[in-house]
Amino acid sequence: MRIADNHVVTIHYTVKTNDGEEIDSSVGQAPLSFIQGSHYMIAGLEEAIYDKQAGDKFTVNVPAEKAYGERLENLVQDVPSSMFEGMDVEVGMSFRATTDDGEQSVIIIDKTDDAVTVDGNHPLAGLSLIFDVSIEDVRTATEEELAHGHVHGPEGCTH
Repeated sequence: MRIADNHVVTIHYTVKTNDGEEIDSSVGQAPLSFIQGSHYMIAGLEEAIYDKQAGDKFTVNVPAEKAYGERLENLVQDVPSSMFEGMDVEVGMSFRATTDDGEQSVIIIDKTDDAVTVDGNHPLAGLSLIFDVSIEDVRTATEEELAHGHVHGPEGCTH
């Protein structure tokens, strides 16, 4: 079966940066299953998976704009330390912040006595990513999976 929209695709993957640093891998763990065309995966990987079939193995270089996007410097800003009064903030912490555009995940990248620098970019923004992918299984999604928008396990829906 060739992969198309509304197919459940099960893969093993390893993702690396262009300089070879491994970021994540499912190898040695449970494979990842998702509904193709649901935008669960980054665009560049989802595009590369179309028309593949179980047993296929491939490598794809996904440019930043088809991965987590380019870094946007306007998403990095200094916020007065007084906004974190009563909190013990440290560099590397992440949390949800309320913005004019709704809630957004931010990471603290610097702090001084007067200001905390937060970054609203995804940690992988601006990076091209290399995926090694093995297609483990492909099947047609059930009507219930399509209605719920996610893959169900052998025991059915567990939420």
